[in-house]
Amino acid sequence: MRGCFPAPAVISGAASSTMTQIVLGGRRKKDPFELPVCSSTSTCFALLIHKEHNQQSQIQRQRQRRRECVWLLERSKWKGGRSVGVALQVQQQQCTYESREDKEWVVVNFYHFVFIKDAEAEVAKHLSFLEGRDIRGRIYVNQQGINAQYSGPLRDALAYVEWLRGDERFSDILVQISAALNGHAFPKLKLRYKPSLVQLEGGISHLPLLDPSMRATPLTPSEWRKRLEAVNTTSEASNKDLKTNQILLDVRNGYEWDIGHFNGARRPDVDCFRSTSFGLFQPEVIAADPLENVDKEKTDILMYCTGGIRCDVYSTILRQQGFQNLYTLRGGVSHYLENEGPVQWVGNLFVFDSRLSLPPPAYKPEAITKPNRHEVSENNTFAQCYICSLQVCELRHRNCANLDCNLLYLCCMNCVKDLRGCCCLECTGAPRLRPVLPGFQRYKKWHTYRDTISQSKLTT
Repeated sequence: MRGCFPAPAVISGAASSTMTQIVLGGRRKKDPFELPVCSSTSTCFALLIHKEHNQQSQIQRQRQRRRECVWLLERSKWKGGRSVGVALQVQQQQCTYESREDKEWVVVNFYHFVFIKDAEAEVAKHLSFLEGRDIRGRIYVNQQGINAQYSGPLRDALAYVEWLRGDERFSDILVQISAALNGHAFPKLKLRYKPSLVQLEGGISHLPLLDPSMRATPLTPSEWRKRLEAVNTTSEASNKDLKTNQILLDVRNGYEWDIGHFNGARRPDVDCFRSTSFGLFQPEVIAADPLENVDKEKTDILMYCTGGIRCDVYSTILRQQGFQNLYTLRGGVSHYLENEGPVQWVGNLFVFDSRLSLPPPAYKPEAITKPNRHEVSENNTFAQCYICSLQVCELRHRNCANLDCNLLYLCCMNCVKDLRGCCCLECTGAPRLRPVLPGFQRYKKWHTYRDTISQSKLTT
C-alpha cells in the first residue's frame, strides 16, 4: 500500500558497540532515524520495532477507516439481505471519512407503520438525537408510525437511519437514498407530531394501517416488472383477457404522471392526492374513475406511487370498499428504478424536494434511457407544455411567477420567455409578480423579491 515503509536497513560502519546508525529505508537521508546502541543491539531493535509498530499502526488505522466507511455504505445498501436503494457508487480508493461522509450529500426517504404509544415523546427523542446534526427535511410522527424525507451530509444522514434501526420497532424499515444535487434539498427541518402521515380528505387516523392484511400485497421490483411485461409485451389478441383482469393504477397526482410513469398507466385525474377518490364511485367523478364497473373479486389492481406510502394508505380504503386483489410496488418507483432501471418506465420521476425531477440514472447509474426518449417523442399526451401543448425538452416543473397563483406546471422555454415565467396572460399583470428564474430554480420566500421589486418600481 502506498505510504508503507519497507523493512528497516541496518548500517554499521564499525564493529564498535558505541553507536550504530539505523535508517528506515525509503526515508530521506537528511532525516535518518538514529538510535544509540548500549550493551545490546537487541534493545535498539526493540526500540526500532516499537517505532515502526507505531507507524504501521497509523497505516492500519487509515486502512480501518476506509473499511469502516465502505462497511457503513454497504450496510446501508444491504440490511439482512434487503436492498435499501443506495444510488451511490462506492469506490474504496476514494472512500474516506473526510472526503466521502463530509462532502457527499444525500436525500433519504422512508416510512413505517407501527404503533407508537407516546408519539410526542418519540418526537422529543428524535429531536434530541438530531441536535447538532446537519439534517433538513420533513419528519412526521404519530401513533401510526413515521414518514420521513430529509437531506444532509452522508455521515449525518446514515447516522440517523442506523440510530432508528437500533429500535426494534423500526429495525426493518426500507430506506431510499439518492444523491442530492447541491447541498440540502429542503430549506429547514420540520420534525413534529402530525395527526396524518399522509394528507387525505377525512384524515387517515381511522384507517387500519397497522394491520398488514388490510393493505395491498407488496410486490418486489422484479415481480412488478414481470407483471407489467406480461401485459405490455404479449400480442393484442392473447392479451385481451389479461388486460381486462388487471388494472395499473397510478396513485399519484396528474402533474407527476406528466413527466414520468409506467407503460400502460392511465393519467390520474387528480391535482392533489388528498382528493383522490378512485373506487369510491362518487357521482361527480365517476367518469374519470379507472375502477368504475370493475369486478372487485376477479380484477387485480396494481398500485404504484413514488415511495409506497400513498399506496399503502389508499389500498386500505379500497379493501374496505370490497376490492380483493390489491397489489402494490414495494418501495415505490424509486425502489424499482434502483433495482430494475427504466424497464417499462417512461420519463423521469417527480420528487417532492428542490430537485423536483430525477432521471432513472440517478437511481441506477448504468441505466439506459434511450428507449425512454423514443417513447416520449411518440406519446403526444406526455410531457406537454401547459401553455402551447408542444413537447418540452426538460422534464422538470416550474412555479408560476405570480405568487398568488404559484401553479406547478410544465413549460417550454419559449412560453417562459413570452409570459415572463407565468402560466397564463392574466398572471402577468398580478401585483405580486416574482422575477423569471433562469433554468429551473426554485422560488424563495416573497420577502426575498419584495424589496427589490418595490425599489425597481420607484426608480421607473
